[in-house]
Amino acid sequence: MQFLASTFNGVLAAHQIPPGGASPPSRHNPHDAIHAAAFLLCDNGVCRGDLRAAIFSYNHANWYVDMLLEQAAKYTEAATTGTGDCHAVRAPNTITLAAISYACRQLGLPYVWGGNGPDAGHAGFDCSGLTKAAYATAGVTLLRTAQQQFDTGPQVAEGQPLLPGDLVFYGRSAISATTATTTPVRHVQRTSQQL
Repeated sequence: MQFLASTFNGVLAAHQIPPGGASPPSRHNPHDAIHAAAFLLCDNGVCRGDLRAAIFSYNHANWYVDMLLEQAAKYTEAATTGTGDCHAVRAPNTITLAAISYACRQLGLPYVWGGNGPDAGHAGFDCSGLTKAAYATAGVTLLRTAQQQFDTGPQVAEGQPLLPGDLVFYGRSAISATTATTTPVRHVQRTSQQL
């Protein structure tokens, strides 16, 4: 969402942008603009369940509203093709199924920074330790760190859907995860949390 200065200033007058962005808040700073967009959309209908009104308040063109709602429906449909249940994985091949099954059996173990799992003498895993161990059970050797896995693995072409078993990297490649379905990934990175 792009903001006119006057619109952004109007949001700032009504809402406090959380810390973490520019100081003072800027419509050009992604952190600030995302929070401002959420406030604006909520104020204009989303929080009342009227997404159409909220989008129309941003761009007064029905074709634009229809286009966005159609795209949102496509994203929703893509996100619901899997169940998120480890016992109902639709893996594209036996290697992926073995890796996902192993990862699912580790649910409940603690996150351990640098952890390679109980077989390596650790109470749990960190993100890349789990992906490495999961694929090792399927006969696939991955390098140890998330950055190494990112640097050496094939990449999904932009616009292509993720498949169960694809590795997902974020946080400047410092975090890795494997997808069990096309639904969101659970993220843990503190020793007080469980996988």
